[in-house]
Amino acid sequence: MKPRTKPITISEPVRFHDPLPEAVDVAVIGAGVIGICAALEMARRGLSVLVAEKGRVAGEQSSRNWGWIRQHGRDEAELPVMMEATRLWEEHDRATGGKTGFTRGGIMYLASSREKLDERAQWLEVAERHGLDTHLLEKDDLERLFNRHSNTARGRDWAGAAFTPSDARAEPWQAVPALAELAQGEGVSIRENCAARAISSAGGKVTGIMTEDGPVRCEQVVVAAGAWSSLFLQRHGISIPQLSVRSTVSRTAPMAEVFAGNGADETLAFRRRADGGYTISISNFHDLYLGPDAFRHFFKWLPVAKEHWHETRLKLSSPAHWPDHWFTKRRWAEDEASPFEFCRVLEPEPEMNRQEALRDEFAQRFPALGKPELLNSWAGMIDAMPDVVPIVDRVPALDGLILATGMSGHGFGIGPGFGKIIAQMAAGQTVAHDMTRFRFSRFSDGSKIVPGPAI
Repeated sequence: MKPRTKPITISEPVRFHDPLPEAVDVAVIGAGVIGICAALEMARRGLSVLVAEKGRVAGEQSSRNWGWIRQHGRDEAELPVMMEATRLWEEHDRATGGKTGFTRGGIMYLASSREKLDERAQWLEVAERHGLDTHLLEKDDLERLFNRHSNTARGRDWAGAAFTPSDARAEPWQAVPALAELAQGEGVSIRENCAARAISSAGGKVTGIMTEDGPVRCEQVVVAAGAWSSLFLQRHGISIPQLSVRSTVSRTAPMAEVFAGNGADETLAFRRRADGGYTISISNFHDLYLGPDAFRHFFKWLPVAKEHWHETRLKLSSPAHWPDHWFTKRRWAEDEASPFEFCRVLEPEPEMNRQEALRDEFAQRFPALGKPELLNSWAGMIDAMPDVVPIVDRVPALDGLILATGMSGHGFGIGPGFGKIIAQMAAGQTVAHDMTRFRFSRFSDGSKIVPGPAI
């Protein structure tokens, strides 16, 4: 069977449809990389787990991302988790027989000027504190690196780059289903086309979930629903300032290899793919669809909006049935169809005008390769928080509820790390990392919102 080369859609046949159990220890809502990794780690700690997925495993952002496994440039609070996640990716790849496509090729942040290179260099202090192998490459180093195979780097006069050789890549549309198979083989029940409508509770404690296929008793629930998390929580009177933005990605035809890893400068992001092409995207642009949540959380988003206003295009409304559409229901009964059943998979249309312009950008940087042929393009909705780091914490308002959302475009790489942390929480074990930065209460306890790095 040929390896998959593009994201997962609702048109795919159901692949995971285990029987609905009457009761489990933990129900996970959402079968993206976070939910699947958490389920796998919980099963390894002796917990029985159901993963309820309204659409398809990895149907949304978990198969639509760049495929970067990136320690480089992380928020310092994320970095120890990400370093562990990178090790776990390597272990998971071995356990799946290489199905994830995990490859260490490094990640570099390229700089078009000396001033930009000095900005990149500031993060090296963070890397040094954590023993990460990040270092600077000067202009001559870059030319030697890129021209190892062919004379391709002459068109872009980069001043240098910050480079982390131990960073990696994987093929998202292969990796997360492979991890789901691994979890299923270790006892996790995974059920696609099974939307979780509500959490059942009594006396302020979780007692189960109601799915479209019926109830499941449990004492703990993990909400890892990506762009849908905020809507699901609103139904239970829980508010988080999460918004979602659209990002477009393209796949090129096979081309000569100039670098085996991933890279980005101020405009272009690229990743070498297993099929011999590149995944390319604009590194600094996204679309925000306005809706009730965008206005409700305006002031929490103001600090990051001021910093990145030029990188965001506002749209007056999202398509019907999307999480923050003006007329999407915020309240529904357990016995009626939920919004999650009207939109099984978020499949935004790609923004092709900018992707076409990106072909020229690629050719300017690598003239010997020329303009890449785009075989296909897609878009995804990135769940984001005002400080560009996620919430991974227990929710104080409901005993037994764990929330893991708002990965802010960083979730694919860090998924195994946060999955392990969620499992430690659910199993009552000591979490090995400082989770203060990711606490649920930080948007309501008067803390100053300090945005982390966007990329």
